[in-house]
Amino acid sequence: MGMISEFKAFAMRGNVVDLAIGVIIGAAFSKIVTSFIDDVLTPLLLKPALEAANLSKLEELTMFGTVKYGLFLSAVINFLIVAFVLFLVIKGINAARKKEAEAPAAPPAPSNEEKLLMEIRDALKNK
Repeated sequence: MGMISEFKAFAMRGNVVDLAIGVIIGAAFSKIVTSFIDDVLTPLLLKPALEAANLSKLEELTMFGTVKYGLFLSAVINFLIVAFVLFLVIKGINAARKKEAEAPAAPPAPSNEEKLLMEIRDALKNK
């Protein structure tokens, strides 16, 4: 088997294709979450708090240069916000799936034997 055909077999496996689709959807979903945080949450809730704390301008001058630990703290806060938003989204999805799973399934249609037995029963009742 040639290297090209081996690579083709590898690339067309279900796992690789699923992973590629997951990465693409993840990138698109990342834009949605980033927009939600930057355009909705930050102006409403976080901007006044972050401006009061002024974390992004926190830094310390050392002999090796400036250590901007305020930017690091802002990145940590942003990560926690993103993680919390994703937690809420996944919690909502799981709740929707749970409701879907709890819906009772329709009873199965009677088999041919059961239909025949019901006809015999009905015939005996009528006699």
